[in-house]
Amino acid sequence: MNGLSRLLTKNRILWLVHIGSLLPLAWLLWDFYAGNLTVNPIQDITFRTGKPALVLLVLSLAVTPLNTIFGWREIIPARKWLGLYAWGYVSVHFLVFIGLDYGFDWGLLYEAIFEKRYALVGFAALLILTPLALTSTKGWQKRLGKKWKRLHQLVYAAGLLGVFHYLWLVKSDIREPIAWGIVVILLLVARIPRVRKALVAWRVRLTGKSSAKPGSHPQRVDPRQITSG
Repeated sequence: MNGLSRLLTKNRILWLVHIGSLLPLAWLLWDFYAGNLTVNPIQDITFRTGKPALVLLVLSLAVTPLNTIFGWREIIPARKWLGLYAWGYVSVHFLVFIGLDYGFDWGLLYEAIFEKRYALVGFAALLILTPLALTSTKGWQKRLGKKWKRLHQLVYAAGLLGVFHYLWLVKSDIREPIAWGIVVILLLVARIPRVRKALVAWRVRLTGKSSAKPGSHPQRVDPRQITSG
């Protein structure tokens, strides 16, 4: 991991995040321009905005456990951008649903959102992610103080809602949404203080080093001295 950390610096990771996050949208726009969408273009656009949203959201959830397990501090700034891009795709996904699929017919939309459970949980995920995206700046972090962290822990609820949205949408082959659900649950379990403490202790026993801040020298620590954070 030390070699990987030297290779993937914070700036390089952020560049990869920006490029990787925008690539599905660029590909979708190209296929739309070139007429390469499927025979059901609205369904194609809906899927190709929803799937990246789920992938990016789960990747944002994975940042903290990766730092906990491997001490990979360089990846932490990517969490914010992965979450923002996930919110962006969810927003486009919802706009496609209400605009292209339902033509902004509010009567039909009301019935669809509150009568179709996949639409309801998807809308709930968007409602959760929107205030998280709007308060993602350092300014809001200072204004909210300790409440900011509690607010942004709701991202796990959005992740689970996204999995249920996918699960209830596909109906037949549920293996992939189930797999995503297992990943989200494991990432949530990794945040439990006792589990997190055990993971940090395992890392320290394996490497003999605690996670160090950028520019500082890692120090050897006694695993018994580790407290949960």
